[in-house]
Amino acid sequence: MLAPKSKADLAFTMHILSSLAVDGTAAIVEFPGVLYRGGAERKIRKYLIDNNYIDTVIQLPPDLFFGTTIATCIIVLKKSKHDNSVLFIDASGQFKRLGNKNKLQPANQDAILDAFTARVDVAHEAALVPNETIAENDYNIAVSSYVEQADTREEVDIVALNAEIARIVARQQELRLSIDAIVADLEGDAASLG
Repeated sequence: MLAPKSKADLAFTMHILSSLAVDGTAAIVEFPGVLYRGGAERKIRKYLIDNNYIDTVIQLPPDLFFGTTIATCIIVLKKSKHDNSVLFIDASGQFKRLGNKNKLQPANQDAILDAFTARVDVAHEAALVPNETIAENDYNIAVSSYVEQADTREEVDIVALNAEIARIVARQQELRLSIDAIVADLEGDAASLG
């Protein structure tokens, strides 16, 4: 696995591709901006997708590497692929916080490798996307564009919520009547004293 020297440059990826054997595989760590920015980076992504060189894009967790807390990604290149699709893997939750950095533990690495090897859609984890779909999405290869995040919002039972609101309103009315009775009683006591 190699890391580019500059954060905004897919030219390094092109250099690796030119050095790659016909049956070889390259894994390149990149900053996430190269997955969606326009300009020259878009042109390079277009070339890579149109020529079917991108095998997999893996979104890694933030704060893995020394000197940066930003989330990074891995772009896996192959010159001899068996399909015309890109596998997108969201591994952003695959880490354990150790000290002041996130770490990929063996179990995390195995989970990522299993998704990479299986090469199938898994809800909220992986999506196998045809190159044509990526082209229609302006050659955006950001994992979040293809792998839907799990909905972690609390599910609300609207019927139970409405019943609870009705109970609260009824109790509020009871309390108002009790308070009115107490005030009337106090006013009656005050009038009899005066």
